[in-house]
This record gives sequence, C-alpha cells and structure tokens, in this order.
Amino acid sequence: MAVAAAMLGSIAWQVIDRSIHNLFRPGEYFAYFTIQSSLIAALALILAGRSAIQAKAETRALTLVRLSAVTSAVVVAIVYNLLLRDSAPLPADIGYDWPVPPNEILHVWGPVLILIDWLLASALVQLKIKSIFWVLVFPLAWLIFSVIRGLATSWWPYWFIDPTGPGGVVSMVEFIFAIMFFLLLVALLVLTASRLTRRTKVK
Repeated sequence: MAVAAAMLGSIAWQVIDRSIHNLFRPGEYFAYFTIQSSLIAALALILAGRSAIQAKAETRALTLVRLSAVTSAVVVAIVYNLLLRDSAPLPADIGYDWPVPPNEILHVWGPVLILIDWLLASALVQLKIKSIFWVLVFPLAWLIFSVIRGLATSWWPYWFIDPTGPGGVVSMVEFIFAIMFFLLLVALLVLTASRLTRRTKVK
C-alpha cells in the first residue's frame, strides 16, 4: 500500500503544483496513459493489500488487473525513458518545469516497485499463459479514445499516436503495433517470472 500511496501522492503533487501555476488542465492531464494506468495500479495495490491483510484469497479478476497494471507500469517506464523523457513541452507549458520527484516516481521508481511487489507477492490465483491478452484491453480502449479525441481536438497526449505528424498514419500504426507487441512480451515475462518465484517459494 505504500507504493499506492506514493503514486497517488505524486499525482496529487503534480495537480497541486500545476494548479498553483495556473497550468492545470484536467482534460489533458488525466488523458495521459501514465496517469490513468498509475491510478489503476494504485487501486489494484490497495485492493491486493486489503485482501492480504484480511487473509482473503485474491480473485482471478484482481490478479488479471494486477497483471495488467504491472505490465503497463513496466512499459510506461521503458517508453518514457527511451522516447519521451527529453520531449519538448507543450506550447502552453513553455517555461514550466514539472516537479522532479513525482515525475520520477510515476515513470521510474513506481514501476520498479510495482514489479517487485508482483514478484514477491505470489498471487493465489494462477493464470494461464493466454491470460496475457487481457493486458491489451485497457491500452486499446485508451488508444481508441485518444485517437478519436485527437482527431476532434488536434491535441495528442503523445506524439507517436498522432497520424498528422511527420511520419503520418504509417508511423503511428508502426508505433502502436510495436507497443502492443511489447505489452504482450512484458506480460509474458512477468507472468513467467511470477511462476518461477512461486515455485522457488514452494521448494
């Protein structure tokens, strides 16, 4: 639950700081995949922690949400640090510096701790390999919404899903397929790792 508190606190920190500088735009801020997936991860951690405290068995649904959360967190960390860390600010944000600690928690330390939690807290419900396809549900829903919104407003949370950018539709599709494939690969790896961890504990 400490990780959940850190992530929720980081989001609150960013919202407050941007509000102080009159730069908080809720419709944009909460449209970022990082923010939405972090909120889902925090909720999943809280529910999992409550189940552990009450000594209740974790449901399959919660385990699927946790798998999706840890997968999204890992992908967010990798994509952000490889593609987005040095991105130019939005025109409306020029001159504004994001608070460093909450940004690092959401994009680096939060994902690392979520992964560690997944590996150490063996789920009581064992998932089949085909369960990895569930991790695509939220990202695809987010993507469809973001593209429809972007076409209607010309505002895009990330440059690589903008079909009107330099690379056009082809570049957007390539990035989307690459990230979706990467999501499945990460899901497969973290699910396999949790199985190995569980077997080690049993021995």
